[in-house]
Amino acid sequence: MKSQIILLFLCATILVSCQPKNEAGPIVEVSFSDGVSAESLDGRLLLMFASDETKEPRFQISAGLNAQPIFGMDVEGMEPNQKKVFDNSIFGFPHKSLKELPDGEYYVQALLHVYETFDLSTGHTVKLPMDNGEGQQWNQSPGNVYSKPVKVEIKDGEVPQMDLVMEEIIPPIEEPEDTQWIKHIKVKSEKLSEFWGRDMYLGAHVLLPKGFEEHPEAKYPLMIFHGHFPYDFGGFRTTPPDPDLKPDYSARFDVQGYNIIQQQEAYDFYTRWNEPDFPRFLIIKIQHPTPYYDDSYAVNSASQGPYGDAITHELIPHIEKEFRGMGEGWSRFLYGGSTGGWEALAVQVKYPDEYNGCFAACPDPIDFRAYCLTDIYEDSNAYYYPAEHKQTEVPGHRDYLGNLQNSIREYNHLELVLGTKSRSGQQWDIWEATYSPQGEDGYPERLWDKMTGEINHEVAEYWKENYDLRYILERDWDKLGDKLKGKINIYCGDMDNYYLNNAVYLMEDFLESTTDPYYAGEVDYGDRAEHCWNGDHENPNHISRLRYNSMYVPKIMKRIMESAPQGADLSSWRYQ
Repeated sequence: MKSQIILLFLCATILVSCQPKNEAGPIVEVSFSDGVSAESLDGRLLLMFASDETKEPRFQISAGLNAQPIFGMDVEGMEPNQKKVFDNSIFGFPHKSLKELPDGEYYVQALLHVYETFDLSTGHTVKLPMDNGEGQQWNQSPGNVYSKPVKVEIKDGEVPQMDLVMEEIIPPIEEPEDTQWIKHIKVKSEKLSEFWGRDMYLGAHVLLPKGFEEHPEAKYPLMIFHGHFPYDFGGFRTTPPDPDLKPDYSARFDVQGYNIIQQQEAYDFYTRWNEPDFPRFLIIKIQHPTPYYDDSYAVNSASQGPYGDAITHELIPHIEKEFRGMGEGWSRFLYGGSTGGWEALAVQVKYPDEYNGCFAACPDPIDFRAYCLTDIYEDSNAYYYPAEHKQTEVPGHRDYLGNLQNSIREYNHLELVLGTKSRSGQQWDIWEATYSPQGEDGYPERLWDKMTGEINHEVAEYWKENYDLRYILERDWDKLGDKLKGKINIYCGDMDNYYLNNAVYLMEDFLESTTDPYYAGEVDYGDRAEHCWNGDHENPNHISRLRYNSMYVPKIMKRIMESAPQGADLSSWRYQ
């Protein structure tokens, strides 16, 4: 009898020691106070951990080597003071579950990325984050609510129970003021407003040429800089660098005092802009954020609406009328890097008569057989190379020596934490929001399963027919060739961090083999150059990337002289 009691005691002890104290795992309760909102809110609720106390956790989230833990859930109709529970079932990155968090001290913060409801002209109702002047940055979007960071310790694998109350709200952003040189405009787009079911606006920052007021007879060519959301017209400064500016360090370029270099380059551009021999142009940087990203990719798409038509047929003519642009296709030029590089080329291809040349630097994938390192038509999985007995992940980011920081899977899993249904506001999701057909629920169809990487080849075929720029050029060259002759210029580093040079090689193969007519443009590569290389063989990347606004001017002038129609105004804007 005694031995039976001892055996039962041992069994009970084993059961207790083997079972977690809380079957649901650690409990973190998150709510928002009625002081930040008296109404219910929809959105993506995020829980973040960080070991660095010098910055709030919301500013430390990335997919790189310094990635900090983050977990996310969708909330709908969340009421003030209602508690949402994070436990082991909530998906996270880079740790999939709270139970995987290593022991240590952390600063913990919660944030609600607020969604609004859109009744689309397609008949769908979707919930998405409206841009609020910040360029779709979830961690600094006005109206988002968050908690102050609190310090906790994870010990013996136990996340302490927490009750986080979001009592802070991100304030509105002040709009930049007009200056002598830079004007800011915002216009309602009828095309976009109809699609989104509410008033939608496009904006631009306009850099005026020297003598704009003194020469009312002049009309000007237009240079259109495409790229990510610009708060203002950056890279233009009317005074020398601030003598009291404390030098900072750029880890990306391994350069000390990069902030001073940036100010000097901006002042140098102002000086060059005023020189007697510098052509008098209008330069614009466009603001076209969408509920999916910091910009629209400047083309029409099923889920984002007719941004291509709105920019080309509404915004551009408005600017040219307001600031005496020539208003003709031969006088408009496109340029930009990365996202802006893809946009410059795509807009030129899709509106061949409306623009007279594109200068596309380090463009996002322009041939989807090299969608970074994935062939979306032939590969079955985007995250892993095919192999029978091992699993090797497809890289996502490298430096110029080939050192890796993360994988495609890691990028996408972070996005999945930040937002479901292509709502993360990050790179892979905006490609889907732009290129994919609209699903039955009103959101973009997935190119691949976000969790597993399994590719949907039906969606890939839709991408091919509508947005694979190399394929479209090859398919339609008999109609596009004469319209695009001399207009396509592409530049890329051969060690691009995101492997974007692979697609450029494929594009070059097509362009150089096409002789009827020959494309008569330029494709060039920077030796060992990383992302943002734009054709400058004389300066390092950290310098040349600051000179987009001036470096293509000689090529634009050459193009104008070669292609301007008879009787075109080639003089009124070339005053001293």
